[in-house]
Amino acid sequence: MDLRTVLTTDTVNLHLQGTTKEEIIDEMLDILVKAGKVTDKAGARECVLDRERKMSTGMKHGIAIPHGKTDSVTDLVACIGISDNPVDFDSLDQEPCRIFIMTLSPVNKTGPHLQFLAEVSLLFKSADKRQQILSTQDKAEVIKILTE
Repeated sequence: MDLRTVLTTDTVNLHLQGTTKEEIIDEMLDILVKAGKVTDKAGARECVLDRERKMSTGMKHGIAIPHGKTDSVTDLVACIGISDNPVDFDSLDQEPCRIFIMTLSPVNKTGPHLQFLAEVSLLFKSADKRQQILSTQDKAEVIKILTE
């Protein structure tokens, strides 16, 4: 999967303001709604929160990948948000998160969803990439860092 086909500067927010998991998820959904990628924010929100109740999507190294399957999208969509302040996201390593990548995919399509999650999780094994993403003030640069 080519992340450049899914991520655009319209789907990047460098200054998330939320202080809780729910607020971050709402802000991420707002990015996707504003970009015209999600038709039903409430439905999408419920699927993401349902997934969080089953198991937190807070990973390691300050990264969370909230995701879900919903009828609110026709194809896989994604967005990236960087928080100015660390947010508790019930992460595997118990550390707060600052980098958030949300993806939503249609209920009936599994392949792209799993491929996206696998690709994104590989990208963040690099401490250097994580630091570059936290340091930049350029939305296009975030995409470039992720896709190189």
